[in-house]
Amino acid sequence: MTEPATVNSSRTRWRSIALPTEHGGWGFTLEPILLGLLVAPSPAAWELSVAALAVFLARRPTKLVITDLVRRRWLRRTSVALGFVGGYGALALAGLAGAVVTAEAAFWSPLLVAAPLAAIALYADSQSQSRGLVPEIAGSSSMGATVAMIALADGWEPAAAFGLWAVLVARAVTTVVLVRGQIRRVHGRPVGAGRIYATQGLTVLVVAAGAAAEILPWLSVIAIAAIGLVAYVSLQRPPAAARVVGWTQITVGLCVVLLTAVGIRAGW
Repeated sequence: MTEPATVNSSRTRWRSIALPTEHGGWGFTLEPILLGLLVAPSPAAWELSVAALAVFLARRPTKLVITDLVRRRWLRRTSVALGFVGGYGALALAGLAGAVVTAEAAFWSPLLVAAPLAAIALYADSQSQSRGLVPEIAGSSSMGATVAMIALADGWEPAAAFGLWAVLVARAVTTVVLVRGQIRRVHGRPVGAGRIYATQGLTVLVVAAGAAAEILPWLSVIAIAAIGLVAYVSLQRPPAAARVVGWTQITVGLCVVLLTAVGIRAGW
């Protein structure tokens, strides 16, 4: 027996409130979690991972609540969204509390950097401007703080912990700029390939400087340089469908994480 249409519709509405609609956000959230668990596994790592995932999930309902407040309205979805914010917030606090108990060292310093970045993204959400370049880079970069917190909680030196975050920021910046260019191509608008290539080159130089200072593995440099190669190849071909672009970037992000983890473990 098929379910009534109203039940299916209700489930769809709840899903649209409780779960993020941007697929790229999942990658920017799960990559630092995976990298942290690979290079600095500990009980605190799992607890911080739960907290980070809860924060990511809370973004969508938080955006809805803030948007409705800005527009001076209170809908049924506002109440539902507020309930999800409370639930996700409680889960995040539980994860942080567990990490405080099990961590080998203090891990709070990355939050001082991530909080302003997250605030920029959240403000853009409330103004329905989350697709802007700055909010996209700020939001995706802020989630990378998770790996730095996991490393610090495992007793890493701050330079090495923040170095891991720097790799993921480089990955986020290059990806956001490239994907925006690819979307512009799909809509027949100017791409600005020079800016894309310049961004790729700059991020490689930054990560290479970290490797030269011995706070990052050289395999991370290779991984970020590979994104530049992907950018060049993709811009030479006809515009790809959004689905293809999305899966390509998920694969790229996973390669960055795995190469960095191998580099850390092998000392390369």
